[in-house]
Amino acid sequence: MQRTLVLLKPDAVERRLVGTILARLERKGLDLVGLKMLRVKRAEAARLYAAHRGQDFYGPLVRFLCSGPLVAVAVAGKDAVAVVRAMIGSTFCNEAAPGTVRGDLGMSRRFNLIHASDSPASARRELALFFKGAELVRRRPVDAGWLYDLTGPEPV
Repeated sequence: MQRTLVLLKPDAVERRLVGTILARLERKGLDLVGLKMLRVKRAEAARLYAAHRGQDFYGPLVRFLCSGPLVAVAVAGKDAVAVVRAMIGSTFCNEAAPGTVRGDLGMSRRFNLIHASDSPASARRELALFFKGAELVRRRPVDAGWLYDLTGPEPV
């Protein structure tokens, strides 16, 4: 199963939306394989958003991520990166479709509740920023056979 990183940003924590967002991920059938609350240092935020360095939103984005505690979540499932990205919605909450995390729970163009890796390569890099290998649980969820067709070599 593919793994990806989800960060519930300081606005999600302060607005007490952590449980609501985690419940949405679990209801979809994604498996939470790592979870922790932490404060991100500026250097860590800069590494996470290095691809955006030089953009006008880079400084405010790094400051925002460091402005309070966040919840880092490692999520697993078939095509987890694409599934999570579809679930969270457009970057700007005021433009995100209803039914997505940002569309249902957010209003801001800057405080957008959640970060999710945008590719499998990014997921591997970003997961390593927040989790040591031993911190991630390896398991086969008991409901996997009800989420996927497991009769072949790969889940469908």
